[in-house]
Amino acid sequence: MADTTYRLVNAIGRLALRALDVRVHWSGVEHVPTTGPVILAATHVSYPDFVFVERVAAERGRYVRFLTRHDVWVPGVRGLLDRMGHVPVDRQAPAAAYLRARRLLRQGEALGIFPEAGISYSYTVRGLMKGAAALARETGAPVVPVAIWGPQRIHTVGIPEPRPSFARGRRVDLSFGPPLYADPEVDLSEWTVELGHTLTTMLEALQAMPAHQPRPGELAPWHPAHLGGDAPTRAAARDHDAVPNNAVAPTWMSLAERAHQPGP
Repeated sequence: MADTTYRLVNAIGRLALRALDVRVHWSGVEHVPTTGPVILAATHVSYPDFVFVERVAAERGRYVRFLTRHDVWVPGVRGLLDRMGHVPVDRQAPAAAYLRARRLLRQGEALGIFPEAGISYSYTVRGLMKGAAALARETGAPVVPVAIWGPQRIHTVGIPEPRPSFARGRRVDLSFGPPLYADPEVDLSEWTVELGHTLTTMLEALQAMPAHQPRPGELAPWHPAHLGGDAPTRAAARDHDAVPNNAVAPTWMSLAERAHQPGP
């Protein structure tokens, strides 16, 4: 039932993308195994990010079970989310979600995680939760890092929050990196820092693509400040990001981002 529902939802999603002429490009999808457990750890820049991860993972025959905030389990979609095998996460009591995610991996499923636990207002990789590291360490599942760029122009956060855009012809890029593994003795915080560095490098490579550059003189709140856009800086976004207290603080700024930090 789960995969039947998933196929139907994916078909509807493809029709919606086609209707909006959203052009989805990807690289590295061969890093997603066609069978067996895998954790897709993705950056988070927009509300529909999961749609694009699902779209590309389906190319490998995988139906990703996402860890998702429990407050989206509302009447009208709750049953659909359950049938697709997604996992509600209550940040105040996350143990149940962790146990369910671990069970899915042991059953050979593909698990989707947004380790930032929210959309980054600055479009840099903010503090990361250690859940991907813990699950990888306990189950041995590979972690495939995923960077996403482009859907922030469709529907995302902002100050103030922008309305969804239904402009046609948007481009979305996804990059899937080589799998990462967590040894049984690995330190979860140290491993998560390495994940942060990896995701930062991958995300900035997409952000630097010519196809995603603002036009000369264009106001671009959808592009990171340290790359010439008008999004909030990491410091300015800090009060809005609402990162959980137990997240690993970001020490993974890129060279370009560091160059734009204020001096001592």
